[in-house]
Amino acid sequence: MKTSLQIADNTYNIDLNSPIDISLAVQNNAGVGAWYIDQPKITHVEVDGYVGKVSMGGSTNFNDIFFNPHSHGTHTECIGHITKEFHSVNKALEKSFFTAQVITVTPEDRDGDRVITAAMFKNLKNVEAVVIRTLPNTDVKKDMNYSNTNPPYLSEEAMLRFRESGIKHVLIDTPSVDKEKDNGALLAHKAFWDFDGKQRLHATITEFIYVPTEVTDGDYILDLQVAPIENDAAPSRPILYAIKS
Repeated sequence: MKTSLQIADNTYNIDLNSPIDISLAVQNNAGVGAWYIDQPKITHVEVDGYVGKVSMGGSTNFNDIFFNPHSHGTHTECIGHITKEFHSVNKALEKSFFTAQVITVTPEDRDGDRVITAAMFKNLKNVEAVVIRTLPNTDVKKDMNYSNTNPPYLSEEAMLRFRESGIKHVLIDTPSVDKEKDNGALLAHKAFWDFDGKQRLHATITEFIYVPTEVTDGDYILDLQVAPIENDAAPSRPILYAIKS
């Protein structure tokens, strides 16, 4: 089903029957993870003789889910991730459709780190969101535990460039835009959200995405859907749509 979207002063044609899901799901005792904690747990409820599992005689499946949005699966976060004041990602998004650009980068080796630099975004367009795919782009990304692996991260200068270019939403296939162990500096987060200036309450960072290899670099429409949880971060499901001529 083709439809037209009006974003700012432009109209874009997309096919709603051809979504490109770039999210990774929260799974029971499996899936992608980071930050030194156990994998998610999805377990049925047992209370007052009721068993929340049909295969065990219950009338319904009725599960508790134990997970951390920053550690398990695709998630979107707001500035509340790094502020003393509470800010909810559930209030951060004023809409869900955005113009977006997919950009593939090869992180630069630098003193034992793999850094994504500002110079890698010379062809950044006038869009609202940037979707970053790092190389190599293998299926390992879908279920890897990144704890103690020093994954690639974005330089402070790269995030500053996004902010100055008007990018409101950064999406990346790593556990964090910052270095795994940086003594709490969080330079990339702070640069993007203008932590020490006019804080960007409606800008978001989405981590742990996965952009399939067959998806080409270029312009898309992004539908960024976030679970309605009042927290600094929540599970999310970003969807890309190719723009039709």
